[in-house]
Amino acid sequence: MQFLSDNAAAVHPAVWRALQDADAPDAPYDGDRWSARLDAAFADLFGQPCTALWVATGTAANCLALAAMVPPHGAVVCHREAHIETDEGGAPGFYLHGAKLLLAEGDGALLTPASVEAVLAGIRPDVHQVQPQALSITQASEYGRAYRPAEVAALGALARGRGLRLHMDGARFANAVAHLGCSPAAASCAGGVDALSFGFVKNGGMGAEAVVFFDPALAAASHQRRKRAGHLQSKGRFLAAQILALLERDLWLDNARAANAAAAELAAACPDRLLHPVEANEVFVRCTAAERAALRAQGFGFYDWGEDAARLVTAWNSPAAAVGALSRALAAL
Repeated sequence: MQFLSDNAAAVHPAVWRALQDADAPDAPYDGDRWSARLDAAFADLFGQPCTALWVATGTAANCLALAAMVPPHGAVVCHREAHIETDEGGAPGFYLHGAKLLLAEGDGALLTPASVEAVLAGIRPDVHQVQPQALSITQASEYGRAYRPAEVAALGALARGRGLRLHMDGARFANAVAHLGCSPAAASCAGGVDALSFGFVKNGGMGAEAVVFFDPALAAASHQRRKRAGHLQSKGRFLAAQILALLERDLWLDNARAANAAAAELAAACPDRLLHPVEANEVFVRCTAAERAALRAQGFGFYDWGEDAARLVTAWNSPAAAVGALSRALAAL
């Protein structure tokens, strides 16, 4: 009964069908009829023109988006626990050719205008210090917290006022939108997001993510950067087909709702143990080493999160029986 990560979830049957349908001769790279539909599909979803590129991983999606915004001599402001800082093996420095990450604070891995300003205030506007060029936020955050539309807009206004671009790491964007009950645009581009890394692998995909540019100027060189980074796959139709299958009839949102509901069930079983409000599909609970061992002895898989905590992650297909069993086990601790 695994609650390690939604990265390990099964591929949705609709994605398998789409992959099989795409298994026919077509133009290579991104010249196929599936890839050609991506811009329009995302424009319909967000209600504005945009350019979308498929890539294989979330790390590549984040870094290609940031590479369009930040020169090698620049910097990105992000949370101290942002995925680009803690879990991408230095990839931002690699893709951005040495650009720096400037780390800000914030409860629940959420940034606020005040926490960003605290970082910016210490930077002199001269040649001796690295100058920030972009702000990166995560929707939902690394602790499963969702930025409200007004919070995104406040950070967007700060970014514009400071001459910064705004990037959103949306590895669990679907889960945040499902929790907020708002439009995808309200949770992102309506608040000033310039580029979004739209996650699909955690939400029923097999191996496809999207970089969505809301500013055409940023997208201009990104096709070349994708090729140079080794992410222009020769059979790109298989990546595009996955994305289109999950966008069709809002399957991406239905999957996220299912994962969120499973997380909510776990949270309800141990409300006094919650380290963070549960606003997506991650549950962080206080749990001693002995309690974690007891849970594992019952067959539950999950990651330790520090000395006295555990992270439980649900997925679009988390079995109801396993979720129920873990709920009962948590309540019985």
